[in-house]
Amino acid sequence: MRPLIAMIVAGTLLAGAAPDPPNEEAKVRGTQQGRTAGVVLEHSKIRITGDVGNGRNDGYTMRSPCWYEPGLDAEKMFEQMSDPVANRGRAQADEEGFRSFIQQFKDKVGQPGLWWSPAYNSGDPRGAACWAGLQQFVFVPPGETPPSGITFQELAEIARAALTVPEGTVALNPDAKSYVNLPTFVWLEGVGDTTRSVTATLPGVMSATVTATLRDIRIDAGTGSDRAEVREKDCGAAGRPYARGAEFTCGVRYLRASIDRPRQVYELTVTSVWPVTVTGGAGIQFDPIEVEVSRDVPVGEVQSNVRP
Repeated sequence: MRPLIAMIVAGTLLAGAAPDPPNEEAKVRGTQQGRTAGVVLEHSKIRITGDVGNGRNDGYTMRSPCWYEPGLDAEKMFEQMSDPVANRGRAQADEEGFRSFIQQFKDKVGQPGLWWSPAYNSGDPRGAACWAGLQQFVFVPPGETPPSGITFQELAEIARAALTVPEGTVALNPDAKSYVNLPTFVWLEGVGDTTRSVTATLPGVMSATVTATLRDIRIDAGTGSDRAEVREKDCGAAGRPYARGAEFTCGVRYLRASIDRPRQVYELTVTSVWPVTVTGGAGIQFDPIEVEVSRDVPVGEVQSNVRP
């Protein structure tokens, strides 16, 4: 058994606290479906709160999509599992098998510890198979965590997998069309709050908060340096909106027209970079969240007429 790694943010395991048994019908959803797999917790008491919607997930994958969570002590578990009303169907189907099933809980009555049961993330295609490979119930002495038991690291990974950040939209000046050698200012609009966080909580046991903060952007002009000059010297968190007289420090200067390109445009892409931190998680590091948004940029040439 591993030592129990349990914190309430930066605190310790609550003395004598034990979550209620999981509601097997309940699902805790992290990110919205259709946009990304996200997090859909099955057979779990973990609660996910924070910025799990109105944004985009980067497809982060947990190292293991299943785990054990602590539940009832020996006495309460035996009482629940031997309840003839709650378990009538199981007892009627196989009375002898039911007595054998109950015996494992009866044998632990009077012993200190908790029963742990498996949960999984069905948003991960590996989740159900991982869960099926775990035991249905594991009795664990006080202060220990079974192999595959939930730890602060795994809880932080659940929060990280559920975290979303806003995409924003690419804004340009000039907007509708640019021209060869004309500075085109680039920035993101509609980003909103540049700090996003998600907290995953196993009630009465521990909580992990993961926070992403928009740091900067990267600009891809949609073509090589022979056709475009990119400037990212001073883009700030979300680029520099155009202002009269402002120095051109964040954007792109196209050197050739786009008439010979597919669809006669360059596809400019802006990647927002969101470094991620974990509250109370010394030594836990995640890669930044990176989100790409694109728009077409038609680039023309200024025609000049020379008169004799």
